[in-house]
Amino acid sequence: MLRLRLARLIAAILVVATPAAPAQILPKVLPELPHVELPVNVGETVAGVTRELEAGALADLRQLKALELLRMHRRELEADPAGAPIVRSEVVALAPSDDAVSAALRAGFVIARERKLEGLDTRMVVLQAPSGMSTRRALKRLRALDPGGTYDYNHIYLEGGAREGGAVTAPAPSDRQPATATASGLRIGLIDGGLDLGALRSPSAHLYGCGGRNVPDPHATAVASLILGASDVRGSAPGAELFAADVYCASATGGAIDSVADALAWLAREHVAVVNISLVGPANATLGGVVRLLIARGHLIVAAVGNDGPAAPPLYPAAYPGVVGVTAVDAHRRVLPEALRGKQVAFAAPGSDMLAAGAPGSTIAVRGTSYASPIVAGLLAEKLREPDLAAAQRAVEALVLAAVDLGARGVDTTYGNGLVGESIAVRARPH
Repeated sequence: MLRLRLARLIAAILVVATPAAPAQILPKVLPELPHVELPVNVGETVAGVTRELEAGALADLRQLKALELLRMHRRELEADPAGAPIVRSEVVALAPSDDAVSAALRAGFVIARERKLEGLDTRMVVLQAPSGMSTRRALKRLRALDPGGTYDYNHIYLEGGAREGGAVTAPAPSDRQPATATASGLRIGLIDGGLDLGALRSPSAHLYGCGGRNVPDPHATAVASLILGASDVRGSAPGAELFAADVYCASATGGAIDSVADALAWLAREHVAVVNISLVGPANATLGGVVRLLIARGHLIVAAVGNDGPAAPPLYPAAYPGVVGVTAVDAHRRVLPEALRGKQVAFAAPGSDMLAAGAPGSTIAVRGTSYASPIVAGLLAEKLREPDLAAAQRAVEALVLAAVDLGARGVDTTYGNGLVGESIAVRARPH
């Protein structure tokens, strides 16, 4: 798909920039040609095609990564009916009754894992299908055994952003400014991969997951730097106490729903009021139930809306009711063409032409809604220090008042309530 798009876009450039002519042998001395104004601005056309290519590449990135995961881990993963990756032979149940679990066991299911979600006063049970039963049939069977229960596939959620060209990039000269003041007493949660703590500025991080191992991940480190700050990166809440859960752990089943739900429960136990999730995936009944429990307790979940394109169906958790969905804009306040649109968009924040942490002491240019979400999360964390339902609503309302209205007047499906956090982005040096 990427190759086809690239071929078409290159062809478009050639059609615009080069007039058609029959092949011929050129004379050794060319006659002087008269000056002719081109009917289009070729420079603008090439720039526009380049932006479209970047947007298309990022829009395809998640699907390509999903296909690669399915290819590399066929024993552990398979696709659900819509093509999304799931853990093979597993169904996740939220708060099943003892009778429901007993009925599942009598039907040949096995308890693969059981997690007490203590921060949410409930439990989650991962059931493994009987030998010879497909995962699709297993889900239907469990729903038939317990029609009032909450059961779904163990979906794999993926990152929602990418390096912009992948190069280590210096900031523009005008952006070389000292870090903003630190935020004492501020706590913020992050659900992603592991962190390279050496790449972050003065990290005060509590790590969770992977059995106590830390498996640094470039995406998670870049996202965390946009909260805490790093070399040449300001951060939306420098000096904050970060609670970071790694749901990947370099595992074939990394990013599975049961790990994400367990991470949310841990943050609830730690009374972390604001949680950033820069991961995306399909709707999932189990995750949706956990998100509802967290929001009902006064937490704010801030999530990237995703980069599958403006006409793509909603991605989750950003599209769950009560979640603060975040889209991304470039340095000119234009929404990224690959960003999803819809009523799930609550705010826009910088998400392109800016820097985040790479290896310790270096920075990379990043692009995607993944990198806009932590900016909004940091701003909300300043206004909500403890979980509280009424206070959470006031924090969102205060950010609405501070937002710069973009696009159609008022709330819209492209920019939500408007742009926030523009001053936090450190811009990459133009090439």
